[in-house]
This record gives sequence, C-alpha cells and structure tokens, in this order.
Amino acid sequence: MKTYVLPVALAAGLLGSAPLHAQEGPWMVRLRAVALQPADKSDAAPGIPADAIHVSSKTIPEVDISYFFTKNLAAELVLTVPQEHDVTLAGTKIGTFKELPPTLTAQWHFLPGQTVDPYVGLGLNLTLISDVKLAGGALDLDKSSVGPAAQAGVDFKVAKQCFINLDVKYVQLRSDVKAGGTKVTTVKVDPMLYGVGVGYRF
Repeated sequence: MKTYVLPVALAAGLLGSAPLHAQEGPWMVRLRAVALQPADKSDAAPGIPADAIHVSSKTIPEVDISYFFTKNLAAELVLTVPQEHDVTLAGTKIGTFKELPPTLTAQWHFLPGQTVDPYVGLGLNLTLISDVKLAGGALDLDKSSVGPAAQAGVDFKVAKQCFINLDVKYVQLRSDVKAGGTKVTTVKVDPMLYGVGVGYRF
C-alpha cells in the first residue's frame, strides 16, 4: 500500500466535509479491551510445512487518541504496551517474542453527533519486534514490520460526551525468520483485532 494514501484521505476529507460545530470538541480518547487473533500463516521451508508456525492469541489493553478535523473526518492513533507472544512449530513451543504495534488511521464517521455513529478507517501500522527468544537463540526475527491497517467500528452515545465503542481492525504484520542471518521462512501474523471499550469526547 502506498504511503500517500493517508495524507490523500485526510486532504480529501478536509475539502469535502463541513466544519465542526462550535460545541463539539475535536478530541476523543477511547480505552478498549482487544482480542488479538493471528492468521497463523507461514511459508514452507525445508523440513517445515506451510502454516506450521503459530503465534499465540492474546487479549490486550488499548488506548487510542482521535482528533476530528471535521465532523466526519478524524485521525486515530492506537497505542498499547509491548505484548509477549508464544511461538509454536507444529504444536511444539519454540520460544517467545515481544511486539509493540502503534497504528495510525484516517477515519470517516457516517453519522457524527448521532446516537449511533458507524465509521471506517484506513492507515498504516508500524510493529516493533523485540526480545526474540526462539529455538534457544538459533532463530531471529526482523526488528520491525510496516503494513496497511483497516478498521470498522461504531460509537454508541450514552451521555453527552461518553460513548461505548465496538471496533474491528485488520493489521498486516509479517516478519522473516532467520538462522545465522539467512532467511528460513516468513511468518504472516496478520492479526484481526476485536475491541470493545469506552470513549470520551472533549
């Protein structure tokens, strides 16, 4: 995905949307619990069949900060803390690694100011990979992964500035697995993230 998609989407929304009403604050903060479900895809390699490498699923905390440029258009920065995952090969645990996946999306809100406000988003994910402990140190991973992110969600207004939020994201997260600096295979974590939480607009 081209890196200019996000700025183009932002510019288009700024030109095509009505300005915020004076009483509407431009900021929203959400706190979510997110179920991370990896796709568990991997390339075949000598002695390793395709899709034999699995990364554990997790439930993680997530904080996002949104800024509304217009009534309809917002940018959302998604943050969490480093998460440790178990890695298995053909059902046997071979180690762990940690990942930190900040994500930035441009969102389009269809019914701003209404009780139910669905939205979609498109953006980029940068995942930082650390503390790789695989096969007793014999295997390593790339230190970062950059890929597209997409989301769909809905905010339910329960008070003047308070919301219940449901959100689904797809993030492309991939890394080469290396032995002695030589690529062995590629792991395609590519998780779906299912979130529920609360939001506050100010």
